[in-house]
Amino acid sequence: MKILIDKKYEHLRPFITTIPQLMDSSQGTTIHDGRNLIKTFSTEGLVLNVKRYHRPAMPNLLVYSCGLRKPKGLRAFQYASVLLNHGVETPAPVAYIEQRNAIGMLGYSYFVSLHCPYGHRLYEFGNASEGSYEAFSAALAAFTAHMHNEGILHRDYSPGNILWDMDEQPPTVGADSRTSSRYHFSVVDINRMSFGAVDMKAGCSNFARLWGPKRMIQLIVRTYAGQRGYDADEAERIALDARARFWKRFSRRHAVKFPLEL
Repeated sequence: MKILIDKKYEHLRPFITTIPQLMDSSQGTTIHDGRNLIKTFSTEGLVLNVKRYHRPAMPNLLVYSCGLRKPKGLRAFQYASVLLNHGVETPAPVAYIEQRNAIGMLGYSYFVSLHCPYGHRLYEFGNASEGSYEAFSAALAAFTAHMHNEGILHRDYSPGNILWDMDEQPPTVGADSRTSSRYHFSVVDINRMSFGAVDMKAGCSNFARLWGPKRMIQLIVRTYAGQRGYDADEAERIALDARARFWKRFSRRHAVKFPLEL
């Protein structure tokens, strides 16, 4: 079993080595149980989030086992530090665990991070009414513009992967808008990322998967365009075109769980 631990959390090694056994036990709190399993555990005053990635099938089994591509858990562990170093909030990485069989084929892999306390996701805006999302939209646009300006593109920028919360009190006048904003965001499921310059087409298309009224998406994109110095009309055209393509394709195989207006 291979274990990588961030030096800040080396003191947790005795607990981390038990995680593969704990994931199949009654201990911890299950957050998601599907293709991947996500549980939280409390230890030494910290709440840890553990994501166990499913065993890959062929041909990905060979791709990951032979080192042609890094396993998802390893990418998430390494990418988290990149995001944090660029001022993009994501749960702090704690450890990566990798299991292999007797002939070296990859089995389960695990990404361990601090648990994000933010209790909201963007699914809540699926039925949002006008007047309820304007401030939020501006804040999300600014967060996304900052991430893209830092050369970071989340390739699964979807409602379940953007956690958010808000301050009970308004921000301090004159404080840094990214740290004092009423809204706070954290991105998760970060194993699919691109690093490098994010151009207008890629940046505007990144909003295609978001839930919410069409006007909300338009507001997000136009505010984002202003943050990045783009023409707002062209940014909106790119974003809405990408959004229509995504949801038309998605709706052929799945039910859309919010009122979709293209």
